[in-house]
Amino acid sequence: MTGRQVRVDVCVVGLGPTGRALAHRAMLAGFEVAAVDPRPERPWVPTYSCWADELPGWVPRTAIASRIAAPTVWTNAEHRIQRPYCVLSKRGLREALPLDDATVLRGRATAVGAHRVELDDDTVITAATVFDTRGLPLPGTRRSASAHGIFVDAERAAPMISEGEGLLLDWRAENGAGPGEPPSFLYAVPLGDGTVIFEETSLGLRGGMPQRELRRRTLNRLAAHGIRLRGDERTEAAHYPLDQPPPRPGAAPVIPFGARGGMMHPCTGYSVAASLTLVDTAIEAVRAGTDPIRELWPARARLVYWMRERGMFGLGRLTTAQATTMFDAFFTASPRQQRALLSAHDDYAALGAVLFLTVARTWPFRWRFDLVGWTHRNRWVGYEYTPSDPVLDPVLPDDRGIGR
Repeated sequence: MTGRQVRVDVCVVGLGPTGRALAHRAMLAGFEVAAVDPRPERPWVPTYSCWADELPGWVPRTAIASRIAAPTVWTNAEHRIQRPYCVLSKRGLREALPLDDATVLRGRATAVGAHRVELDDDTVITAATVFDTRGLPLPGTRRSASAHGIFVDAERAAPMISEGEGLLLDWRAENGAGPGEPPSFLYAVPLGDGTVIFEETSLGLRGGMPQRELRRRTLNRLAAHGIRLRGDERTEAAHYPLDQPPPRPGAAPVIPFGARGGMMHPCTGYSVAASLTLVDTAIEAVRAGTDPIRELWPARARLVYWMRERGMFGLGRLTTAQATTMFDAFFTASPRQQRALLSAHDDYAALGAVLFLTVARTWPFRWRFDLVGWTHRNRWVGYEYTPSDPVLDPVLPDDRGIGR
């Protein structure tokens, strides 16, 4: 039996936020577009956040669910970051990226080539350009980001997070982890729907941190602030590699884009805003007949990725005390230097300066050897976490009958 034959200018495989944005912008640019996903109508699950100034101008305000004017970082002291931060509305972003004039195909890609995509229902798509935006496989032993989030009603979350406030990194010693255990921090922001996500996060460890350990630490932090849970709160789990390198021009049969295309930030785990920003660069390269990979990844951007990757390696071998001191040093840097690490795609000069200054300002002096990898290069490799007892999972009872 012969399957359906589809011929288009651009084919996008994968319809997460990155893939949908790429298909939408290609469609607006006048290309015939086919978009492929096993469940194209499926709501997006993860929480997506970014610095507000990272978003391209074509993203409407309706795509933002909540905005934090000056988020907080806790190291050895409290830092207020004077840079607006936002949580994206998954529904609002999706509605801002309609695919009315594109050919949307439900199916799983079984073969993805430079100009040909085959689906599991025997559909064959022939395209002048194919983008692969399907995300990344499980990390295995790669250096990873791991997080466990609990969605708490805003009223219950008020002792820690009020409306318009947010914790980007909270390194305070409230998660129950000892000094000889791999480090993690708390991320907590209001989502604009009456809930706040509290998410214990680990970055840079080989293989990541188990969900059971991250959950234990999240609950310990909530308990430390007297936040009592009902016990039926929704949760979110994240576990993905941080070390996906940028593709080389001419080396890939298709054009990987988004997290699959090296746009996952090695030090933070963010990728959506960077990918949205680079969508039009990719589309313009297709229009001009140039190599999108070469346009997306000039030498200065590859240098930035390489330096960030060195930072991720350093973070993955630190203790909690060392990580706290290192971030304390980083957040004394200038706004441009902070942005060079956190979000700028190709500001290699400022990035080099802030990495050097962060190491130079970290104290005691001997800790700098760990940062640069001269000592304890594989400190946490093979670490055995203490098994969790589900009976002792410290979900606190409700305070029924107790006034507030």
